[in-house]
Amino acid sequence: MTFDSVAVLDWSSASTPKRGRDSIWLGVAGSAGVRADNLPTRALAEAHLAKMFQDTLARKARLLLACDLSFGFPRGFAPVITGQADALAVWDWLAHHIRDDAANRHNLREVAAMANGHFAGDGPFWGNGARADVPGLSRRKPALPAGLAEFRLTEAVARAQGLYPKSSWQLAGAGAVGAQNLVGLPILARLRAQVLGAVAVWPFQPPDTPIVLVETYTALVDGPVRAADPETVRDAAQVALLAQALHRMDRAGGLKALFAPPPPEALPEEGWIFGLGHSAALAEFLSARHEPAARSNQSRIS
Repeated sequence: MTFDSVAVLDWSSASTPKRGRDSIWLGVAGSAGVRADNLPTRALAEAHLAKMFQDTLARKARLLLACDLSFGFPRGFAPVITGQADALAVWDWLAHHIRDDAANRHNLREVAAMANGHFAGDGPFWGNGARADVPGLSRRKPALPAGLAEFRLTEAVARAQGLYPKSSWQLAGAGAVGAQNLVGLPILARLRAQVLGAVAVWPFQPPDTPIVLVETYTALVDGPVRAADPETVRDAAQVALLAQALHRMDRAGGLKALFAPPPPEALPEEGWIFGLGHSAALAEFLSARHEPAARSNQSRIS
């Protein structure tokens, strides 16, 4: 279960190149310490991750990449959209339909409306934050189609523990993550295809490959983040501290507990938040009892 390096990815659905707050940040922890890289576009992020994957394989090393994206949707969505009760089939469906160029211009709202067209009513996706109307995508929250829940099981558990992830159906508004999922999962699908057999997506696949992808929620380390340097971008602090905590936990032999199988209801469609229920342990691995935290290098890639 040991990894040579751990990376944490915080995504963005921005429609123009962007740096700083609410942009793409990648925290990486390894033998050289920890850093936080800021990537202004999804195209640059995809190229950066592809190189990271290739470098990992060339060194015969192991990489854990934790992504602040929902790897699945509530049960019942995948079969209607793809004909398969399989979260990874949705990744491939999105990769086929989402268009996202080098300047961050995308068609996620149109693809969300296309998905809505598979269901009766006005949902499940909602939240058009653009000026122009998009037929088939409501600006306000509609009634959910029969058989679909607002939250996955893992999100319901997180909310019961005092965390508040938003629904995958919400594409706009404060804290919304639905749009990030729609432009993030296609990139993960392409990265998997480039090194087929070398990447596992947990919990859908056994985490025994050189590269393992997991879904995380950066708010798991909000306590340590609040104590960080106030001049540090919050997103940068989150990815750097979470990557560092996971790397330290791995070296101490404690990461295996986070790979415990989720409840069976989470498979094969929904997935699970890696690290859910382990916030205290993660915070402990960032405490003064462990080696001093390496300084986060907010480097920029252009």
